Amino acid sequence: MLKHAGARRIMFLVDTKNLGEQAEQEFMAFIPNDDSRKFTELYNVQRLTSPSIANDSPVVISTIQRMYATLKGEELNEGAEDENPAEQKWRRKEPLPVFYNAKLPPEYFDVVVINQCHRSIYNLWRQVIEYFDAYLIGLTATPDNRTYGFFQKNVVSEYTHEKAVADKVNVGNEIYLIETEITQGGETLKAEQLVEKRERETRARRWETQDDEQAYAATQLDPSRDSSRKR
Repeated sequence: MLKHAGARRIMFLVDTKNLGEQAEQEFMAFIPNDDSRKFTELYNVQRLTSPSIANDSPVVISTIQRMYATLKGEELNEGAEDENPAEQKWRRKEPLPVFYNAKLPPEYFDVVVINQCHRSIYNLWRQVIEYFDAYLIGLTATPDNRTYGFFQKNVVSEYTHEKAVADKVNVGNEIYLIETEITQGGETLKAEQLVEKRERETRARRWETQDDEQAYAATQLDPSRDSSRKR
């Protein structure tokens, strides 16, 4: 997103300190496919431990409790990030108010990635996320109807390639079938020819010398009912 989608700042939002620390370790260990350097060598990643956000941090990791305190310009009570808010025995009846913060305007983040979004976007904390005018990406393994409702049933796993092409997110493709003499007419294994064989169950490979000539049809190139497959 930072390199190819024009994002300037991204927030990774969690609901416990422990999840924030785990996320930070993952960022520190991640090596992009197109670079030999670690992600944190390419971009500054800041895990919030105070109300101050560095201007040179394109990636910010924060608990939703910490972000609320940051918006208010206040220090967070010790232990407030240790427990998931959705599991707290005592809860306020009214959502906590969110006010405009000139140091942290709504356009500050371009993307907000919400970890465990099924428990982080409701009741007392939803307004913290909606304060930011950013694209919201929810991560969860246990979505419920409220989660689907919040994201308007915009589920990535249901976003088909055809729809992506229509939206000009992806480009179309054409499939070309290339035929060869062997795929059309088969071939003959010569005597004393070195042949690679693979065990069907273990996938173990071995090389053997062909004893006699053996012809095979084009239909036998891939499937085989023998205990091993010849290539």
